Amino acid sequence: MANIKDIAELAGVSIATVSRTLREPHKVKPATSKKVNEAIEKLSYKTNLVASSLRKQKADAVIVAVPDLHNSFIAGLVQGVENVARENGIKVMLGVTEGKQELLDRHYEMVAGKQADGMIVLDVNTPSAIINNASGKPLPIVLTCEYEATLLCPRVRFDNIEVAAGAVSYLVSLGHKDVAYISGSRTLRMSRDRQSGFRLGLRRAGLTVNESIIAGGDYRIETGVEATQALIESGEKFTAIVCESDEIALGAIHTLAEAGLKVPDDISVLGMDNIRFAQYGNPSLTTIALKSSQVGEQAMRLLLDYYLDAEAANREIILPHQLIKRKSTAQLPSGK
Repeated sequence: MANIKDIAELAGVSIATVSRTLREPHKVKPATSKKVNEAIEKLSYKTNLVASSLRKQKADAVIVAVPDLHNSFIAGLVQGVENVARENGIKVMLGVTEGKQELLDRHYEMVAGKQADGMIVLDVNTPSAIINNASGKPLPIVLTCEYEATLLCPRVRFDNIEVAAGAVSYLVSLGHKDVAYISGSRTLRMSRDRQSGFRLGLRRAGLTVNESIIAGGDYRIETGVEATQALIESGEKFTAIVCESDEIALGAIHTLAEAGLKVPDDISVLGMDNIRFAQYGNPSLTTIALKSSQVGEQAMRLLLDYYLDAEAANREIILPHQLIKRKSTAQLPSGK
Protein backbone atom coordinates (compact mmCIF):
# COMPACT_ATOMS: atom_id res chain seq x y z
CA MET A 1 0.00 0.00 0.00
CA ALA A 2 1.36 3.42 -0.99
CA ASN A 3 2.19 5.97 1.68
CA ILE A 4 3.15 9.64 1.84
CA LYS A 5 6.83 8.83 1.33
CA ASP A 6 6.03 7.03 -1.94
CA ILE A 7 4.00 9.99 -3.14
CA ALA A 8 6.81 12.42 -2.28
CA GLU A 9 9.35 10.38 -4.23
CA LEU A 10 7.12 10.06 -7.29
CA ALA A 11 6.17 13.77 -7.27
CA GLY A 12 9.73 14.89 -6.57
CA VAL A 13 8.79 16.87 -3.46
CA SER A 14 9.32 16.54 0.28
CA ILE A 15 7.11 14.55 2.62
CA ALA A 16 6.16 17.85 4.30
CA THR A 17 4.90 19.21 0.96
CA VAL A 18 2.72 16.15 0.43
CA SER A 19 1.19 16.44 3.89
CA ARG A 20 0.60 20.16 3.38
CA THR A 21 -1.14 19.43 0.06
CA LEU A 22 -3.44 16.96 1.84
CA ARG A 23 -4.12 19.15 4.89
CA GLU A 24 -3.75 22.74 3.62
CA PRO A 25 -3.98 22.71 -0.20
CA HIS A 26 -4.58 26.45 -0.34
CA LYS A 27 -1.01 27.00 0.92
CA VAL A 28 0.61 24.99 -1.88
CA LYS A 29 1.54 26.36 -5.31
CA PRO A 30 -0.85 25.10 -8.02
CA ALA A 31 1.97 23.46 -10.01
CA THR A 32 3.22 21.62 -6.94
CA SER A 33 -0.29 20.61 -5.94
CA LYS A 34 -0.84 19.22 -9.42
CA LYS A 35 2.30 17.03 -9.21
CA VAL A 36 1.28 15.71 -5.80
CA ASN A 37 -2.29 14.96 -6.83
CA GLU A 38 -1.12 13.22 -10.01
CA ALA A 39 1.17 11.02 -7.89
CA ILE A 40 -1.71 10.30 -5.50
CA GLU A 41 -3.91 9.23 -8.38
CA LYS A 42 -1.18 7.11 -10.01
CA LEU A 43 -0.46 5.30 -6.74
CA SER A 44 -4.17 4.95 -5.89
CA TYR A 45 -3.40 6.47 -2.48
CA LYS A 46 -6.22 6.61 0.02
CA THR A 47 -5.85 9.01 2.95
CA ASN A 48 -5.83 7.10 6.21
CA LEU A 49 -9.33 7.24 7.65
CA VAL A 50 -7.78 7.94 11.03
CA ALA A 51 -7.06 11.44 9.75
CA SER A 52 -10.72 12.32 9.72
CA SER A 53 -11.10 11.13 13.30
CA LEU A 54 -9.41 14.34 14.43
CA ARG A 55 -12.64 16.00 13.31
CA LYS A 56 -15.18 13.29 14.17
CA GLN A 57 -14.46 10.71 16.82
CA LYS A 58 -11.57 12.22 18.75
CA ALA A 59 -11.01 15.08 21.15
CA ASP A 60 -9.76 17.70 18.68
CA ALA A 61 -7.14 18.54 21.30
CA VAL A 62 -3.42 18.05 21.87
CA ILE A 63 -1.27 18.33 24.98
CA VAL A 64 1.98 20.27 25.10
CA ALA A 65 4.09 18.93 27.98
CA VAL A 66 6.78 21.31 29.30
CA PRO A 67 8.81 21.38 32.53
CA ASP A 68 7.81 24.93 33.56
CA LEU A 69 6.50 28.24 32.28
CA HIS A 70 9.43 30.49 33.22
CA ASN A 71 11.39 30.29 29.99
CA SER A 72 10.91 32.46 26.88
CA PHE A 73 11.94 29.56 24.63
CA ILE A 74 9.10 27.44 26.02
CA ALA A 75 6.62 30.27 25.50
CA GLY A 76 7.63 30.55 21.84
CA LEU A 77 7.29 26.80 21.32
CA VAL A 78 3.79 26.75 22.81
CA GLN A 79 2.79 29.69 20.61
CA GLY A 80 4.05 27.85 17.54
CA VAL A 81 1.95 24.80 18.41
CA GLU A 82 -1.07 27.04 18.93
CA ASN A 83 -0.56 28.77 15.56
CA VAL A 84 -0.86 25.53 13.57
CA ALA A 85 -3.41 23.90 15.87
CA ARG A 86 -5.78 26.85 15.59
CA GLU A 87 -5.62 26.76 11.79
CA ASN A 88 -6.73 23.12 11.96
CA GLY A 89 -9.49 23.55 14.54
CA ILE A 90 -7.58 21.81 17.32
CA LYS A 91 -7.39 22.91 20.95
CA VAL A 92 -4.09 23.07 22.83
CA MET A 93 -3.85 21.95 26.45
CA LEU A 94 -0.77 22.73 28.54
CA GLY A 95 0.77 20.16 30.86
CA VAL A 96 3.49 21.27 33.30
CA THR A 97 5.68 18.36 34.37
CA GLU A 98 8.10 20.08 36.78
CA GLY A 99 10.66 17.72 35.25
CA LYS A 100 8.97 14.71 36.88
CA GLN A 101 8.50 11.44 35.00
CA GLU A 102 5.26 10.60 36.80
CA LEU A 103 3.65 13.91 35.83
CA LEU A 104 4.71 13.49 32.19
CA ASP A 105 3.22 9.99 32.12
CA ARG A 106 0.04 11.23 33.76
CA HIS A 107 -0.41 13.74 30.93
CA TYR A 108 0.03 10.96 28.36
CA GLU A 109 -2.69 8.98 30.10
CA MET A 110 -5.09 11.58 28.68
CA VAL A 111 -3.97 10.60 25.19
CA ALA A 112 -4.27 6.89 25.95
CA GLY A 113 -7.73 7.59 27.38
CA LYS A 114 -8.82 9.47 24.20
CA GLN A 115 -9.15 12.77 26.06
CA ALA A 116 -6.47 14.20 23.75
CA ASP A 117 -5.32 13.15 20.28
CA GLY A 118 -1.59 13.38 20.86
CA MET A 119 1.20 15.00 22.82
CA ILE A 120 4.12 17.31 22.02
CA VAL A 121 6.94 17.05 24.53
CA LEU A 122 9.71 19.43 25.59
CA ASP A 123 11.04 17.83 28.74
CA VAL A 124 14.08 16.23 30.32
CA ASN A 125 12.13 12.98 30.47
CA THR A 126 10.64 10.79 27.73
CA PRO A 127 7.11 9.38 28.09
CA SER A 128 7.27 5.82 29.39
CA ALA A 129 4.79 4.85 26.66
CA ILE A 130 7.54 5.40 24.07
CA ILE A 131 10.25 3.63 26.03
CA ASN A 132 8.01 0.62 26.67
CA ASN A 133 6.43 0.57 23.21
CA ALA A 134 6.82 -2.99 21.98
CA SER A 135 4.19 -2.75 19.24
CA GLY A 136 6.63 -1.58 16.59
CA LYS A 137 4.18 1.16 15.64
CA PRO A 138 4.69 4.90 16.29
CA LEU A 139 2.62 6.60 18.99
CA PRO A 140 1.01 10.05 18.65
CA ILE A 141 3.90 11.74 20.47
CA VAL A 142 6.34 14.27 19.03
CA LEU A 143 9.58 15.03 20.89
CA THR A 144 11.11 18.49 20.60
CA CYS A 145 14.76 19.44 21.26
CA GLU A 146 15.34 16.41 23.49
CA TYR A 147 15.78 13.18 21.55
CA GLU A 148 17.13 9.66 21.51
CA ALA A 149 17.90 8.35 18.04
CA THR A 150 16.82 4.80 18.93
CA LEU A 151 13.29 5.77 19.95
CA LEU A 152 10.41 5.22 17.54
CA CYS A 153 8.83 8.67 17.39
CA PRO A 154 8.95 11.85 15.32
CA ARG A 155 11.10 14.69 16.62
CA VAL A 156 12.02 18.29 15.90
CA ARG A 157 15.32 19.78 17.02
CA PHE A 158 18.31 21.97 16.23
CA ASP A 159 21.82 20.72 15.50
CA ASN A 160 23.00 21.89 18.92
CA ILE A 161 26.55 20.64 18.41
CA GLU A 162 26.98 22.95 15.42
CA VAL A 163 25.10 25.75 17.20
CA ALA A 164 27.72 25.90 19.97
CA ALA A 165 30.67 25.13 17.69
CA GLY A 166 29.60 28.03 15.46
CA ALA A 167 29.41 30.36 18.45
CA VAL A 168 33.01 29.51 19.36
CA SER A 169 34.13 29.90 15.74
CA TYR A 170 32.71 33.41 15.61
CA LEU A 171 34.44 34.48 18.82
CA VAL A 172 37.73 32.97 17.67
CA SER A 173 37.38 34.96 14.43
CA LEU A 174 37.34 38.07 16.64
CA GLY A 175 40.64 37.05 18.21
CA HIS A 176 39.35 35.40 21.40
CA LYS A 177 41.28 32.35 22.59
CA ASP A 178 40.24 32.20 26.25
CA VAL A 179 36.53 31.49 25.91
CA ALA A 180 34.41 30.63 28.96
CA TYR A 181 31.15 28.71 28.80
CA ILE A 182 27.95 28.76 30.88
CA SER A 183 25.71 25.76 30.28
CA GLY A 184 22.05 25.12 30.98
CA SER A 185 20.78 21.96 32.61
CA ARG A 186 23.34 19.20 32.07
CA THR A 187 20.60 16.60 32.40
CA LEU A 188 19.25 17.70 28.99
CA ARG A 189 20.50 16.15 25.75
CA MET A 190 20.26 19.63 24.22
CA SER A 191 22.69 21.01 26.80
CA ARG A 192 25.06 18.06 26.54
CA ASP A 193 25.16 18.47 22.75
CA ARG A 194 25.93 22.18 23.10
CA GLN A 195 28.73 21.47 25.55
CA SER A 196 30.15 18.94 23.09
CA GLY A 197 29.87 21.56 20.36
CA PHE A 198 31.68 24.13 22.50
CA ARG A 199 34.60 21.75 22.99
CA LEU A 200 34.54 20.79 19.31
CA GLY A 201 34.66 24.46 18.30
CA LEU A 202 37.75 25.02 20.44
CA ARG A 203 39.47 21.93 19.04
CA ARG A 204 38.68 23.02 15.47
CA ALA A 205 40.46 26.29 16.24
CA GLY A 206 43.44 24.45 17.69
CA LEU A 207 42.66 25.69 21.20
CA THR A 208 42.79 23.82 24.50
CA VAL A 209 39.63 23.32 26.55
CA ASN A 210 40.01 24.92 30.00
CA GLU A 211 37.50 23.11 32.22
CA SER A 212 38.06 25.75 34.93
CA ILE A 213 36.11 28.32 32.91
CA ILE A 214 33.10 26.11 32.22
CA ALA A 215 30.18 26.67 34.60
CA GLY A 216 26.44 26.03 34.56
CA GLY A 217 23.14 25.41 36.27
CA ASP A 218 19.93 25.86 34.29
CA TYR A 219 18.53 28.24 31.69
CA ARG A 220 17.41 31.02 34.05
CA ILE A 221 18.92 34.48 34.30
CA GLU A 222 20.03 33.60 37.85
CA THR A 223 22.42 31.00 36.42
CA GLY A 224 24.09 33.72 34.39
CA VAL A 225 24.53 35.81 37.53
CA GLU A 226 25.85 33.01 39.74
CA ALA A 227 28.04 31.31 37.13
CA THR A 228 29.63 34.57 36.00
CA GLN A 229 30.39 35.49 39.60
CA ALA A 230 32.07 32.09 40.00
CA LEU A 231 34.11 32.62 36.81
CA ILE A 232 35.32 36.01 38.05
CA GLU A 233 36.21 34.65 41.47
CA SER A 234 38.13 31.73 39.93
CA GLY A 235 40.88 34.08 38.84
CA GLU A 236 41.10 32.27 35.49
CA LYS A 237 41.65 34.36 32.36
CA PHE A 238 38.79 34.67 29.87
CA THR A 239 37.95 37.33 27.30
CA ALA A 240 34.60 35.98 26.10
CA ILE A 241 31.68 33.92 27.38
CA VAL A 242 29.39 31.63 25.39
CA CYS A 243 26.04 31.23 27.16
CA GLU A 244 23.53 28.48 26.41
CA SER A 245 20.59 30.88 26.55
CA ASP A 246 19.95 34.59 26.20
CA GLU A 247 18.61 34.72 29.74
CA ILE A 248 21.92 33.33 31.00
CA ALA A 249 23.76 35.88 28.84
CA LEU A 250 21.73 38.81 30.21
CA GLY A 251 22.53 37.65 33.74
CA ALA A 252 26.21 37.42 32.78
CA ILE A 253 26.26 40.97 31.39
CA HIS A 254 24.62 42.29 34.57
CA THR A 255 27.20 40.57 36.79
CA LEU A 256 30.15 41.72 34.69
CA ALA A 257 28.91 45.31 34.95
CA GLU A 258 28.53 44.95 38.72
CA ALA A 259 32.17 43.81 38.82
CA GLY A 260 33.30 46.87 36.86
CA LEU A 261 33.92 44.97 33.62
CA LYS A 262 32.66 46.43 30.35
CA VAL A 263 30.92 44.39 27.65
CA PRO A 264 32.34 44.03 25.03
CA ASP A 265 35.45 46.14 25.78
CA ASP A 266 36.67 43.77 28.51
CA ILE A 267 34.55 40.66 27.93
CA SER A 268 32.48 39.64 24.91
CA VAL A 269 29.23 37.80 25.64
CA LEU A 270 27.26 35.61 23.21
CA GLY A 271 23.86 33.99 23.91
CA MET A 272 21.53 31.51 22.24
CA ASP A 273 17.81 31.70 21.35
CA ASN A 274 17.35 35.33 20.22
CA ILE A 275 14.50 36.06 22.63
CA ARG A 276 12.68 39.34 22.05
CA PHE A 277 14.57 41.11 24.87
CA ALA A 278 18.01 40.27 23.44
CA GLN A 279 18.10 43.26 21.11
CA TYR A 280 17.18 45.62 23.96
CA GLY A 281 19.98 44.63 26.34
CA ASN A 282 22.68 47.10 27.30
CA PRO A 283 24.56 46.37 25.13
CA SER A 284 22.33 44.55 22.64
CA LEU A 285 23.06 40.83 22.69
CA THR A 286 24.89 38.90 19.99
CA THR A 287 23.13 35.54 19.83
CA ILE A 288 22.37 32.40 17.86
CA ALA A 289 18.76 32.62 16.65
CA LEU A 290 16.87 29.41 17.48
CA LYS A 291 13.23 30.04 16.64
CA SER A 292 11.27 28.06 19.19
CA SER A 293 8.00 29.03 17.50
CA GLN A 294 9.18 27.08 14.45
CA VAL A 295 9.85 24.07 16.67
CA GLY A 296 6.25 24.21 17.90
CA GLU A 297 4.83 24.70 14.41
CA GLN A 298 6.80 21.80 12.92
CA ALA A 299 5.95 19.56 15.89
CA MET A 300 2.24 20.23 15.43
CA ARG A 301 2.51 19.52 11.71
CA LEU A 302 4.24 16.21 12.45
CA LEU A 303 1.42 15.30 14.81
CA LEU A 304 -1.11 16.09 12.09
CA ASP A 305 0.95 13.99 9.69
CA TYR A 306 0.72 11.10 12.14
CA TYR A 307 -3.02 10.91 11.48
CA LEU A 308 -2.44 10.93 7.73
CA ASP A 309 0.34 8.35 7.71
CA ALA A 310 1.93 7.32 11.02
CA GLU A 311 4.93 5.63 9.44
CA ALA A 312 5.78 8.56 7.19
CA ALA A 313 5.40 10.98 10.10
CA ASN A 314 8.05 9.08 12.05
CA ARG A 315 10.92 11.30 10.97
CA GLU A 316 13.32 13.91 12.31
CA ILE A 317 13.28 17.58 11.35
CA ILE A 318 16.44 19.58 12.07
CA LEU A 319 15.78 23.31 11.94
CA PRO A 320 18.31 25.94 10.84
CA HIS A 321 20.04 28.41 13.17
CA GLN A 322 21.50 31.84 12.48
CA LEU A 323 24.14 34.05 14.08
CA ILE A 324 22.78 37.50 14.95
CA LYS A 325 25.63 39.99 15.42
CA ARG A 326 24.97 42.81 17.87
CA LYS A 327 27.00 44.92 20.28
CA SER A 328 27.88 42.48 23.09
CA THR A 329 30.78 41.00 21.10
CA ALA A 330 33.79 42.77 19.62
CA GLN A 331 37.26 42.23 18.19
CA LEU A 332 39.73 41.46 20.95
CA PRO A 333 42.14 44.38 21.36
CA SER A 334 45.74 43.50 20.61
CA GLY A 335 47.80 42.69 23.68
CA LYS A 336 44.95 41.06 25.62
